[in-house]
Amino acid sequence: MAATGTSQWLFPVSAIVDATPSRTTSSISVEKELYDRARGVEFLFRLGVTLVLPSSAMYTAATWFHRFYMRYSMEDYHRQDVAAACIFLATKTEECGRKLRDVAKVYCAKVYGRKNVDEIPDDSKEVLESQAAILLTEEVLLEALCFDFIVPTPHSDLVDLFDAQPEAAAQLEEFAWSIANDSYRTPLCVLYPPRIIAAACYILAQQYLDTPVGLSLAARISSPAPSASLPTPPSHKPAYPESTRFAVNFFKFNEMELASLSEALTILLEFYAAQDTRSSVEWVAPIASITPPEPTTRRGKLYQPFTVMAQGAPRAQSQSATVDTPSAEHPDVATVDEASTSPKSAGKGWIPIRGEVDTPEEPPQRLGQS
Repeated sequence: MAATGTSQWLFPVSAIVDATPSRTTSSISVEKELYDRARGVEFLFRLGVTLVLPSSAMYTAATWFHRFYMRYSMEDYHRQDVAAACIFLATKTEECGRKLRDVAKVYCAKVYGRKNVDEIPDDSKEVLESQAAILLTEEVLLEALCFDFIVPTPHSDLVDLFDAQPEAAAQLEEFAWSIANDSYRTPLCVLYPPRIIAAACYILAQQYLDTPVGLSLAARISSPAPSASLPTPPSHKPAYPESTRFAVNFFKFNEMELASLSEALTILLEFYAAQDTRSSVEWVAPIASITPPEPTTRRGKLYQPFTVMAQGAPRAQSQSATVDTPSAEHPDVATVDEASTSPKSAGKGWIPIRGEVDTPEEPPQRLGQS
């Protein structure tokens, strides 16, 4: 599968829709794959929070998770094993080392519903099997990544964006940061450069806070600015305040980048619309109701309602595949609650989509197990 752009890790949206190994070798639907990717990243975040890892390590691990499944099928490598391997590798590259045993014990606690990690014996069968699975998956992960460990994040661009706008409301920064965290539950990190994602998070947060009187998303990202060709009467304020297009102007996006920004916004809105808003925090439903920009490409929706997917979508199975029995857990649960490593967001918690819930995962069935 060929990547586009200057990075081997940036792919067209069509690759997610039609050309991932989960589609070409396993016949897993795109809706099912994206649902399981979101669940896998949520599991990854839970591991990272329990291990008290810095945000940077979790962002790196989540990006590797998505990159891995651009090279391998979700049918062949269980999302929980891949998530744990990504976390374990990130503790090494981000210089926040954790022992394999400790990662495996937290893994077992999440999978088997143990509340107290310290009560799990170091030499228990589950811990030893989990350690072996993490090491084996890490080997495949290293091969999939081609030993390319450098991961830029949209959070760095958000820091630059808010540093250039010190008068921005603290609430805008908080919501933009939270949306950037949630973006890792989508495949945006393998579709667009970080600054595109950062701008999308900023503009979406801005749109939410300005609703219902603010500009549409289409107006905020249009090119040229809607008022650029019209003189402004001296007695009237500009119809399109400069602040509404701050991100677009700051990054100096060209036409192609604006098209990518439009698509990134659409994917985020589709993700939020798929959540069970009845059990989500109050701001999810308003964001999900925002009208997306005009489509730049023709495609179907990437996400189906997660309440439907949780009931179990059909998927292909093979004798060599790990079995992933769908559970009632939704991936729309954010539990990260530690400060980011960025000085711009020090002390800021992670706004959850649906509060702190720690529902046990369905344990993976591995080769040799009945």
